[in-house]
Amino acid sequence: MKVLLLSSDYFEDLELFVPYYRLKEEGIPVEIGSDKTGKIMGKHGYEVTVDKTLSEITPEDYDVLMLPGGKAPAALRQEPSALAIAKVFVQNDRLVAAICHGPQILISAGVLKNRHATCYRAVAEEMKEAGAHYEDREVIVDGNLVTSRQPADLPAFMREFMKLLKSGTSR
Repeated sequence: MKVLLLSSDYFEDLELFVPYYRLKEEGIPVEIGSDKTGKIMGKHGYEVTVDKTLSEITPEDYDVLMLPGGKAPAALRQEPSALAIAKVFVQNDRLVAAICHGPQILISAGVLKNRHATCYRAVAEEMKEAGAHYEDREVIVDGNLVTSRQPADLPAFMREFMKLLKSGTSR
């Protein structure tokens, strides 16, 4: 089991670090993938070291994709390789978890049509336009997809994500 956490500068700190350390606590390897090298910085000034750039990522090496929010998804959705990575996970029925603005990557990748999902309220219209069935709830689970709206939803997001992870839904 290996998790790819895809992000960039100005990520929402809690939405990256809560899943990152929760997975580490379980002994699950997590790698940070980004469009940057070195370190990326969160909205609140915390930094994390990038393990691999987008061009170095082989999606088949991972079982799970985690997409935290903040402003990072707006940058990543401009990168064709980030969208290709997201598509591989969804098309191969691997576990994908996205919170806040994280679903913007999935919207741009074109993989949310007819899926039930949620996101930060500012992204809701865009999600609907992409063909998703948007619901304003703290967490939505649709098969191998887990989505949440904001940092306050992290307890519900992580509870449902960890349930799927432990049930073996990741592959």
